[in-house]
Amino acid sequence: MFARKRSALTTTLPEAPKDCPLCPRLVDYRRANQLAEPTWFNGAAPSFGDEQARLLIVGLAPGRGGANRTGRPFTGDYAGDLLYGTLKKLGLAEGEYRADPKDGLTLKGAMITNAVRCAPPENKPTPAEIAVCRPFLSARIKALPRMRAMLALGSIAHESVLCAYGLKPTFSKFGHAVETALPSGQILVSSYHCSRYNTQTRRLTTEMFETVMARAKQLAFA
Repeated sequence: MFARKRSALTTTLPEAPKDCPLCPRLVDYRRANQLAEPTWFNGAAPSFGDEQARLLIVGLAPGRGGANRTGRPFTGDYAGDLLYGTLKKLGLAEGEYRADPKDGLTLKGAMITNAVRCAPPENKPTPAEIAVCRPFLSARIKALPRMRAMLALGSIAHESVLCAYGLKPTFSKFGHAVETALPSGQILVSSYHCSRYNTQTRRLTTEMFETVMARAKQLAFA
């Protein structure tokens, strides 16, 4: 029964149900957060953006106090400040980002999703959880008929995209600003994750992030 339920959930749907039951550890963590913070979203965070997107941005997973709280990817945590600010600067977003899903912000030609849809403890999903959630990523990619390029934020997102295309992680080694031509003709651009840790340690600067996203936009709209 569980295997059939998992197959039905993950083979055709681009979005996981809010109460997705597929990963026991993540379900337990979600329930603990529901008890601690009952007013939060506390569920599998859906993708956000333009259904006619030419650029798909793939993150790791919802942060406990970010998308797990607000229900919108990269909303409510530090990474969202840099991500949405850059999207707006490049003309891929309209409105004001106020770290609130009701702020009226919209994306133009872009969509944001995550490799893992539920918040993991310590922001660290297990390899099994990443694999179980991957069919949602595959379905999300297939549901974007105009998508030409992807921007993967971090190594897990990079490898998840490759696996979604049936490729081994060794097909393309992760690195900042690495570009990978996929068999579909689409291009994967990879970036260090726009996390607070990476920006505070200067592993990723604002200029580096703006440059790599501008390149992804160029490829998506070529």
